[in-house]
Amino acid sequence: MSFADTFKALSDPTRREILNLLKQEKLTAGEIVAHFDTTGATISHHLSILRHAGLIDDSKSGKYIYYELNLSVFEEVLAWIQDLMEEKHEED
Repeated sequence: MSFADTFKALSDPTRREILNLLKQEKLTAGEIVAHFDTTGATISHHLSILRHAGLIDDSKSGKYIYYELNLSVFEEVLAWIQDLMEEKHEED
């Protein structure tokens, strides 16, 4: 995971909406697709980018793959932002 991958993944509104859906519960790709007016292939592409960035994890259960948030990456980004804010306050 790199910050570049993270911010690229977060830059797209569809991917941000997928993350909002996953903050509620684990979902399958089909359940995620049902929330959008787009193809399954498009959502699969978005899921791949989110997975590559480390923002989501997937796990197989029976014949389904479930997606869920990986909060550790969000925690890393927040810690980095907090560190920037603290440095700025120290300079003032």
